[in-house]
Amino acid sequence: MSRFILPLMMVTFLVFGLGLGRAGSDEERAHRVRPLSADEWSPEVRRLLGGTHARLAVLEGAESSPKTLNILRTIAHHPNLLGPFLGFATALAQEGALTRRDSELLALRASWNCQSEFEWGHHVVFARTAGLTDEEIARIPDGPEASGWSPDDRVLLLAADQLHARQQIGDDLWNRLALRFSDTQLVEIPFVVGQYTMLSMVANSTGVELEAGHDRLPLRD
Repeated sequence: MSRFILPLMMVTFLVFGLGLGRAGSDEERAHRVRPLSADEWSPEVRRLLGGTHARLAVLEGAESSPKTLNILRTIAHHPNLLGPFLGFATALAQEGALTRRDSELLALRASWNCQSEFEWGHHVVFARTAGLTDEEIARIPDGPEASGWSPDDRVLLLAADQLHARQQIGDDLWNRLALRFSDTQLVEIPFVVGQYTMLSMVANSTGVELEAGHDRLPLRD
């Protein structure tokens, strides 16, 4: 038996000592919580998720969208949370005070900061519909200091970064934002960044996979 001990120790070192088996790897994280298929939905979940198709079509700029996003099929494991969440998400997306373009700029920067491929991939589609160009979307990973941003875009990106790093917007930046946005919009900015930070956490932690046909998260430099 002793002849097996050294090889076993070497394998253990390679797996755990080098981090190949860490719980946070992409491979191990995939489908930690399996999205529910349609035949597993309760009548209430079916009603709630059915109502998301028209809203998704609007965000995607499509005539119709019969698909249900993987992240919603994952949240469907918690029906008591699903309904209130959809109500909040709908209010923020469809009744917000910020323009859709500004909201999507914040969403993409939050998704990038959280390194959420799922949120990034879907919000690239939403952002194009809202008016962001492919050049602007490609510039978002470069951050607020990249050349080409308007003053409004730059302060929004700075707000997303400060909220990610410090969980608050500093006085100087707040004053700069207040010159450009109403009080209602100022209140909404942390809500938007917080919403997509939260969804990035859910997607990253439960292993929600990005559906085929969406842009992948750009690699960090």
